[in-house]
Amino acid sequence: MVGVSGGADSVCLFHILLFLAKKYDLSLHIAHINYGLRGKDSENDEMFVRKLAETNNISLSVLQTEKPRNKANLENRLRQIRYDFFEKVRSELKFDIVAVAHNQDDQAETVLMRLIRGSGLEGLSSIKAKNNKIIRPLLETSRKEIIAYLKAKGLKFRVDKTNLQPIFTRNKVRLNLIPYLEKNFNPSIKKNLADFAKIVAQDLSFLEETADKKQALMSTNRNVAIFDRKKILSLPSAIQKRCLRNAIRTIKGDLIDIESGHIEEIEKILKSTKGKNQKYYFKGLKMTRKGDIVNLISEK
Repeated sequence: MVGVSGGADSVCLFHILLFLAKKYDLSLHIAHINYGLRGKDSENDEMFVRKLAETNNISLSVLQTEKPRNKANLENRLRQIRYDFFEKVRSELKFDIVAVAHNQDDQAETVLMRLIRGSGLEGLSSIKAKNNKIIRPLLETSRKEIIAYLKAKGLKFRVDKTNLQPIFTRNKVRLNLIPYLEKNFNPSIKKNLADFAKIVAQDLSFLEETADKKQALMSTNRNVAIFDRKKILSLPSAIQKRCLRNAIRTIKGDLIDIESGHIEEIEKILKSTKGKNQKYYFKGLKMTRKGDIVNLISEK
């Protein structure tokens, strides 16, 4: 299954998979989401993808959503809608895998965004080439190479005009920050950032394997994690952080919006020599410490 928005990246991915389908006997299915964010342009994107599917005799699933009234955390909410829909269709149609069109430029932008936000290693490891049922075949391909491929093949694609406006953080990074870094510091900054994310992902994998062996020090379920602070503090700092993040993921369901500053605040409370009970509220979670016993609880 391949996610196709109609933009250059996803159209390129679709045509590459269409070519490979004949060679490797792949079954393809297109999934498209019309978020309704751009009025007539969104409708034209959908019509373009419908025509793409029809012309190439590929089956298609389309999700049409209502235009959101509240734009707070819009990127995260749209991402959740997108991957929930992909998994629903994949499961119903019994497809093995979902291919999406993130590329090297996306990787570089994401690394910079998360550096600015103060993410930990998990954030900096950024977009993964394979994550459960999701694959990203173009992750080491630059946007410049993608556009060159489409032009060489004479393939049409849609242009999202909002990507050319500095209205989201990602757009500001893409349109302002990265060009500034390329011009004034390093013309290869996008490749270097993407390579950095790959290195971090490899190191993170080792830390996670080690932390998994120590996770038994915490009693964790869907709603709460209970542990003795002294046992957690006896671990190396990097493993402490992994255990805490794993516990938060189990309770919260994900690590969206969890930043390194949150983990540091928890560690600060664990190390505190104050005798009084302490509390810390963050991102829908509550941490309480009574003596050496610590509780992490979901407030939802």
